[in-house]
Amino acid sequence: MTDATSSAPLSVDEKPADKLAQSRRSLAIRLLIPAQVLLVFIVAFPLIMQIFISLTWWTPLDGDPWYLAWMSWNWFDNYTYLMQDDGLWGSVGRTLLFVAVAVPIEFLLGLTLAALFYEGVFGRPVLYSLILMPMMIVPAVAGYIFFLIFQQTGPLNAALSLVWPGALDVNWLNDTSRAFIAVVVADVWQWTPLMFLILFAGLMSVPEDQMRAATILGASWRQRFFRIALPRIKTVIAIAIGLRVIECFKIFDMLFVMTGGGPGVATESLSLFLYKRTFQDLEWSYVASIGITVLVALSVLTAVLMARVKKKDAS
Repeated sequence: MTDATSSAPLSVDEKPADKLAQSRRSLAIRLLIPAQVLLVFIVAFPLIMQIFISLTWWTPLDGDPWYLAWMSWNWFDNYTYLMQDDGLWGSVGRTLLFVAVAVPIEFLLGLTLAALFYEGVFGRPVLYSLILMPMMIVPAVAGYIFFLIFQQTGPLNAALSLVWPGALDVNWLNDTSRAFIAVVVADVWQWTPLMFLILFAGLMSVPEDQMRAATILGASWRQRFFRIALPRIKTVIAIAIGLRVIECFKIFDMLFVMTGGGPGVATESLSLFLYKRTFQDLEWSYVASIGITVLVALSVLTAVLMARVKKKDAS
């Protein structure tokens, strides 16, 4: 009798608790529904629409709405054609070259600045603001600034003429190699601060007791930095480089303002190529297939890099 009477109140008490938990779950679901619906319309619906259009020959010149694109269904002809498009692969090659040049420079400069600030420099609050200021400028505005700097009668030639015999009259943006250098300089100026910010935040997370212990044991600054600090921020380095690779691969504003992809197609990136095919040639279905291909390629590359970083951290 004692067991029966003692267990009965427990079962009675459990029912309100179960009802309360169920009502909380129901409330959570109802609160999440608007966000889920918004996410579907912002991400899922455009992606599905783009995949659908990429499997057709549809263009706005047809005069039909996009949902009737099935009338010109071509399966994977756009994806077959993009593998043979020399203009597309030329823009991809130029974009990869830009990434291969700009990102390592930004990483090395950002890491150098992060190391200096980690050890301590005079006037850090003021220097923080000065270093991070370029990152706050709109890319199109930064492109216009460097467009003016690299003009034939611009301030760069005027400054170089002070130390160069005779007046310099270099046409930076109308020469294929010089225009590429100018664009790289502009991108490095604007986005090195982001690399510095991420790497410096990573260095600040390194345990100070290990650095002090290494100092007491006689380790030099170089040994402390390369043997203790850097190995502990490998994941941060991978994230910083990954972010800049993806953003460099999508560069558009600065190139559009500075060179427009010229001279010729010397600085035409993948984004500029897609812009021209979209708004000048109106080949929307073909551009959709290129976008899907780039999305898959970058997603796979990012996943592989992050998996390798995690594997190294685990080992």
